[in-house]
Amino acid sequence: MRKQNIRNIAIISHVDHGKTTLVDGMLRQTGTFNDHQVLEDRVMDSLDLERERGITIMAKNTAIHYKGVKINICDTPGHADFGGEVERSLNMVDGAMLLVDASEGPLPQTRFVLKKALARRIPIVLVINKIDRPDARIEEVINEVYDLFIDLDATEEQIEFPILYTNAKIGVAHRKPGDESTDFRPLFETILTAIPGPEGDDAAPPQFLVTNLDYDSYVGQIAIGRLMNGVLEMRQTYSLCGEKALTPGIKFSAIYTFAGLK
Repeated sequence: MRKQNIRNIAIISHVDHGKTTLVDGMLRQTGTFNDHQVLEDRVMDSLDLERERGITIMAKNTAIHYKGVKINICDTPGHADFGGEVERSLNMVDGAMLLVDASEGPLPQTRFVLKKALARRIPIVLVINKIDRPDARIEEVINEVYDLFIDLDATEEQIEFPILYTNAKIGVAHRKPGDESTDFRPLFETILTAIPGPEGDDAAPPQFLVTNLDYDSYVGQIAIGRLMNGVLEMRQTYSLCGEKALTPGIKFSAIYTFAGLK
């Protein structure tokens, strides 16, 4: 059964092509934060090293709501050095936004993550960002992306991707350059139509794929991942299936979902 009220997407981008700025704008325009709250720029780059170098190292998640649909966003690392984080991120999603600078075009770090996404046969939405740059060469960049898809053995279905044109800094997305759009609504609508909802059977035995770990001083170790099938409940007992052993008798002290950056 496909869940129509959920979308799980990753954002693929080279360094400095505007990924964190785009997420900032999506959070603001969906009312994720109250008017009185201060939203720090580049909220997804929370590690000190990430802020210092302007890169994403650890895969992180956020969630927004648009027209009754919860959109889970996974911010993937753009470096081949963090390939394990990339693999875990892509296991969480059913589609991806490929964010490309309107002047620089697709670069090596984009290629690495895109290759992993295409291998999983997930649909891609192409977002040409920074269209306000005086040296923007939009048509040439789109052709470069098509060439990259062909070089990475994309299927015909994957190559027929929708294209959006954005200026993430001011929070505007266009279906065609120069149309009358004044916000990110075309981007949100495209996510809902081009990315399928996740498939899962609520009546099946619970299966939860752990893709990352976190720690909270109140509840202890937190397993972050994706519910593939079934329902998780506080009072039930589960088995932890590791690579070398199966540990029965596992119970939860808390169950969370993502809401905004919390």
